[in-house]
Amino acid sequence: MNTGQTSPGQMNSDQLRDASLLELFQMEAVSQAEVLNGGLLALERDPTSAVHLEACMRAAHSLKGAARIVDLEPGVRIAHVMEDVLVDAQAGRLLLESRHIDVLLQGVDLLLQVGDPLRHMTISTEQVDAYVLALGTVMAAPAAAGPLSATAGEARLPPDADLRCVDLQAPMAALAGAAADTPSAPQSMAVSAPAPAIDEAADPVLPVPARRGLDDNDDDQDRALRVNARTLNRLVGLAGETLVEAHWLKPFNASVLRLRRNQQGATRAVARAQDLLAERGLDDPRLDAALEEARRLLETCQQGLGERMGELDRFGGRVEQLSQRLYDTALACRMRPFADALPGGNRMVRDLARTLGKQARLEISGESTQVDRDILEALDAPLTHLLRNALDHGIESPADRMAAGKSAEGVLRLHAMHRAGKLLIEVSDDGEGIDLGRLKARIQQRGYANTDTAERLSEAELLAFLFLPGFSTRNEVTEFSGRGVGLDVVQTLMRQLRGTARIEQSPGRGTRVVMELPLSLSVVRSLLVDVGGEIYAFPLALVDCTLRVPAADIVSLEGHQHFAMGDRQIGLVSARQVLLEGNADGHPGDVPVVVIGTDDTVFGVTVDKLLGERTLAIQPLDPRLGKVQDVMAGAVMDDGTPVLILDVEDMLRSIDKLVSGGRLARVDARQVAPAAQTRKHVLVVDDSLTVRELERKLLHNRGYEVSVAVDGMEGWNMLHAGRFDLVVTDVDMPRMDGIELVTRIRSEPRLRTMPVMVVSYKDREEDRRRGLDAGADYYLAKGSFHDDALLDAVADLIGEARS
Repeated sequence: MNTGQTSPGQMNSDQLRDASLLELFQMEAVSQAEVLNGGLLALERDPTSAVHLEACMRAAHSLKGAARIVDLEPGVRIAHVMEDVLVDAQAGRLLLESRHIDVLLQGVDLLLQVGDPLRHMTISTEQVDAYVLALGTVMAAPAAAGPLSATAGEARLPPDADLRCVDLQAPMAALAGAAADTPSAPQSMAVSAPAPAIDEAADPVLPVPARRGLDDNDDDQDRALRVNARTLNRLVGLAGETLVEAHWLKPFNASVLRLRRNQQGATRAVARAQDLLAERGLDDPRLDAALEEARRLLETCQQGLGERMGELDRFGGRVEQLSQRLYDTALACRMRPFADALPGGNRMVRDLARTLGKQARLEISGESTQVDRDILEALDAPLTHLLRNALDHGIESPADRMAAGKSAEGVLRLHAMHRAGKLLIEVSDDGEGIDLGRLKARIQQRGYANTDTAERLSEAELLAFLFLPGFSTRNEVTEFSGRGVGLDVVQTLMRQLRGTARIEQSPGRGTRVVMELPLSLSVVRSLLVDVGGEIYAFPLALVDCTLRVPAADIVSLEGHQHFAMGDRQIGLVSARQVLLEGNADGHPGDVPVVVIGTDDTVFGVTVDKLLGERTLAIQPLDPRLGKVQDVMAGAVMDDGTPVLILDVEDMLRSIDKLVSGGRLARVDARQVAPAAQTRKHVLVVDDSLTVRELERKLLHNRGYEVSVAVDGMEGWNMLHAGRFDLVVTDVDMPRMDGIELVTRIRSEPRLRTMPVMVVSYKDREEDRRRGLDAGADYYLAKGSFHDDALLDAVADLIGEARS
């Protein structure tokens, strides 16, 4: 680096040229440049803002100290003169104008170049001298809008002010040349009075956070750590595998429960054998002793197994909870605030507007909205294109805006938010909107539609043409417009990220582009379906709707099957044929259909079963497989079952090939009458009306026949009067509690093999053991009660609703 002071070889290369220090300075430069850019743009609108003056001065001061530590003399000099200007503005000796802001922003660019390890060697002493001289010249020049003591409200750009934004070197060279021709121009930074002394040691630069204890709260002091993407993806993958493995404990616990029930059955079988021997008068002391010993051993094993089950249940709950927290935390590591999407957006809008002879500012809201890292990185190009398009096509010149009754300065808005499980990003402007007449003419000129068709197109259909590759409303190609790549970039990104984009506009009031994206590329909310006995997942964002179509509503039109959805006819396709799973079976009753596609191409895909929604962690397919037709990625369900996540766009192309090739098979929608089946009967015993009714409804909706009893005595009487497959009972009840009811059931020869489940608010280990020791097959705490827990336990004990 040519600093004019010391060559790199003369420096303390062991310390001051350490790569890690340069990287730290680069991080510091990027961070402080954001502060300076935002603060200087705010000062251009309000030059006396104490908050922004203080923030900018401190940022320049910090960069000066940081550059001094790593011995980057150009950075020290540039930051020093910028700091002096800001100190003068703080002291009231200077009122910042746009010309001052221009040169200060150029200083920010130079500081970023100094902080870039690949570019700082190109900074020369002459370039730094030119900048110092340029800043001194603009400071010494007469005020463009009155004396320096003018108020903020009086600071205005003159009518003939140069609003162009040109190359960094050119203005400095021009200003330096002007300074050489002006005898009164100072040779160094001009100040009215000495700047107040600042204690360099009082403002440490490149701070290293102190070590913190494990219990310290990191919420108010985030630290940036460098982790490469591959390591982070592996962490998310391992966390997902840990979560899957933790979920294996639940079926294992269920298998142990079945083992315990078998052991209880063995105990009861031994007891029946003893009863039969006694009834027949067979008195064999050795046999009686053997049976008694077997019964005692079984009861001992049952008690020990019950204790181990309780421990396993508690361990499984803790492991599953910790695994879920680990997985959620790993996913959160992939999230970054939306503010990181376009850090130089305000500066870019300001500079481009001046280049176009316009005035505009950018307003950003939803900066703290969390966005997946990969989505955030992909948003840079499309957001830049949208803002440039809005400035070039939407925002009018200051004169035109004032003639239309608007302020001379246009406003671009960038907003991000989470809504309905999606990331919503809006880019809008308050410009003139889109000339639909001109758009129609351009559509006809490009041969996309004739005059009659163009006239019949709705506004939304007309605006959709703007997303076509190469489409532009400009006839000439300029530096900013005419090539038709801006909105095409946005549409391409939306397809890659499984999102959508649309344009809305209001003549004379502005245009808005709305992008809907998934919250994360690591997980996807999916619709699970059964096709040929295999489970597949449709990304829910690309599913229009699901429905069951009666066989009578399926009609044939022009050789293809359709069904009516609203005022549209939707083509019907078998998922089995598309996914090469063979021909579709006949569907008993209504046909399950998943509707996918866009406005112009929509199909109903028939599946064997709709299995519900599930959030899946995406596992990329092995790259050695290449592109698997109709498949986007894989995933693993909680129980370890692998699932293929479908590529909906690829499926639509496959369906189109089947249709155009005349190879589309018919969907067999025969009506098949379900066979008569016996419903399983459950007795619910609980003195609480609310709990009793809740359990009854849950079981009834699942297909079980349900009877209820208000206490243990009524339940005992009902058991003698009818046939039941399962008893679900509370513990604390009047007349006869649940423990006594279970004990009586186990002592009754006709009932002792019937499964019994205890559902109680008591969740202590001794309460659980007391219920299981009495002979209950399952103990469920109401404190952790939820629909799936009860229904899964019932299905585990007696199977599904129909035998």
